[in-house]
Amino acid sequence: MRRKLTLVVGALLGALTAGPLVVAPSTAAPAATRPSAAAPATFTHPGVLVGTAQLDLARGKVNSGAQPWKNAFDAMRASKHASLSRTPKPRAVVECGSYSDPNYGCTDEREDALAAYTLSLAWYITRDSKNQHKAIQIMDAWSATIKDHTNSNAPLQTGWAGSSWPRAAEIIRYTYNGWPKDRTDRFAGMLRTVYLPKVINGSQSNGNWELSMMEAAVGISVFLEDKASYDKAIAKFRARVPAYIYLKSDGDLPKTAPGSGLDTRDKIIKYWQGQSAFVDGLTQETCRDFTHTGYGLSAISHIVETSRLQGQDLYPEVADRLRHALGFQATYELGTAPPSWLCGGSVKRGLGPVTEVGYNALHNRMHHEMTNTQKLTERQRPAGSNNLFVGWETLTHAENPS
Repeated sequence: MRRKLTLVVGALLGALTAGPLVVAPSTAAPAATRPSAAAPATFTHPGVLVGTAQLDLARGKVNSGAQPWKNAFDAMRASKHASLSRTPKPRAVVECGSYSDPNYGCTDEREDALAAYTLSLAWYITRDSKNQHKAIQIMDAWSATIKDHTNSNAPLQTGWAGSSWPRAAEIIRYTYNGWPKDRTDRFAGMLRTVYLPKVINGSQSNGNWELSMMEAAVGISVFLEDKASYDKAIAKFRARVPAYIYLKSDGDLPKTAPGSGLDTRDKIIKYWQGQSAFVDGLTQETCRDFTHTGYGLSAISHIVETSRLQGQDLYPEVADRLRHALGFQATYELGTAPPSWLCGGSVKRGLGPVTEVGYNALHNRMHHEMTNTQKLTERQRPAGSNNLFVGWETLTHAENPS
């Protein structure tokens, strides 16, 4: 027994003296609990951003007149995206340049996709078939027409529209049996051939690009039950998040995404909009503006929420980064004057209606204190739409620990 103990102790001492002790950053879950990269053996439907439990809770709250869900639903129904007289405007080629110049079908595509999602929510909560018929009409019109996205903003445009389409299609396909199979298959073919190839390989542009593209890729992969694409998208997402949100455990400089080419301090600082002082929760685009930062934080929340619905909870892995980022941006969005070391003492506010999903998960499920995020979230209720890929998240995620 003594000899065995001596061998064990010796082995441990040898391991400790062989090199430096490496401590995993606080953003990663312990090795024993860190989620596998594998797609689920069986996909859960509906399971893109919202699942059955969330939808049922929202429906019950609205039908009982409970707040804030009833006000959120009424605001959604009053929006242009819920109009039953909407005429879809599909194009064979959607061309989107930088700063929406040119804009040939870009706004129409994003808003039609968001309308399909809005109407699918209205269908689920009211069970009024006029809503699902209109959602199907919009999806069928685009799947019969679109062939490509072109020009410089094509990857981002595809990511934005491609994030909304599978949310709508998941709800309609799995809660209503009247969408004809040939048209469902045609819609799936559209996602597979027009959208997925444009987003699945990611982007080295500003971080919100790749995050939005991965949100689309994950949602599309769930709808298509494409395990290989799901795995690839989640892997890119997990590499991008630490390169988008800084934590002091990262060291003196932020992490970089694989293939970014950011191999010097000067390049990193330039990529981080000239910011040279780094604190918990600062994002790669904080000093650009809060609007684009909101796109990135929203996409992170959406992807992790979808992964949770698919049985792979990535929240523990991103919790520290996401809660600090939401809280940091919320502090200044609420009106606090930025210090001189932050973005030269000036920030461009306009975070948008993007906090509900992350706040609900991190505060209501994981019990993190998030005072400023809570204040901002409650002040903005009911959260509306950003007319791109975010919509109605007070209705779907407020106080919803399902």
